[in-house]
Amino acid sequence: MIPLTAERLRGNWATLLLPVQSDDRIDFALLADELEQFVTARVSGVYSNGSAGEFYTQSEEEFDRIQALVAERCERAGVPFQIGLSHTSAQGALDRLRRTRALAPAAYQVTLPDWFPPTFPEVVAFFDRMAFEAGTIPLVVYNPPHAKRRLTPPEWIELMARVPGIIGAKVAGGDDAWYEAMRPVLASRSIFIPGHRLADGLQRGARGAYSNVACLSPAGAQRWYEQCLQAPDEGRALGRRILAFWESAVAPVITVDGLSNMAADKAAAVAGGWLPGLTPRLRWPYRWASPERVQSIAERARREVPELFG
Repeated sequence: MIPLTAERLRGNWATLLLPVQSDDRIDFALLADELEQFVTARVSGVYSNGSAGEFYTQSEEEFDRIQALVAERCERAGVPFQIGLSHTSAQGALDRLRRTRALAPAAYQVTLPDWFPPTFPEVVAFFDRMAFEAGTIPLVVYNPPHAKRRLTPPEWIELMARVPGIIGAKVAGGDDAWYEAMRPVLASRSIFIPGHRLADGLQRGARGAYSNVACLSPAGAQRWYEQCLQAPDEGRALGRRILAFWESAVAPVITVDGLSNMAADKAAAVAGGWLPGLTPRLRWPYRWASPERVQSIAERARREVPELFG
């Protein structure tokens, strides 16, 4: 696949959720069905092994099998794909990179090593080595809110200047001051923010979302992204309702039930109903959303943001 550039990396990208059976095994048949749903929805791209892909639970054999499936299905359909190399160990991430170079993803997503927070010189050394080993395949930095080392705007500016192989970042976004401080990065790289904040982020210079809204409805999230480009006022109006829905209906999986981000993403996906057979189950030892919570999300979504299901 043709490597992405900072200019071409944009849009509504769908995360590959991990279908888990009752015995904790991965349902690879359902995983293939999920990829077909993304192709049918015509999402901007697909990425594997984000948080919702439960990368931290996978054996190396499982990791290799997942990436081969993603590459085969996306190449066949002409859908850009990124492989997530996220790992608590720098050595583990590097080994995963070396094993998947032949799959030729459009980019790699990479998190920082997470056993102990790296210093900034160690951050630069890590990404410099990963970029060198990736060769012509660019990197996207995944720096989630729960990371032990969250990069500041000045650090982002310096990191991008020192490692040109990085074309973008997946971050939580921020307030007006954050966007102002990030202006040099926004001008030269592709910054992606959470899906439920897409409309506001696009207006401020972000270029897309690795989208939790696509967990709820891949096709609906894609229509909304295109609406934001073609009719920005309408896109922002829908965005305000999506944000209100997300914060009051989906976020309580985390803030009230005390569960994880991946539990919220899977609950939204099951509530969306676009992948028959998917359950909210997570791999041991993490707990998942209750049937009552999933049902509430499903009912409220169709009542409060019906456009996502049109």
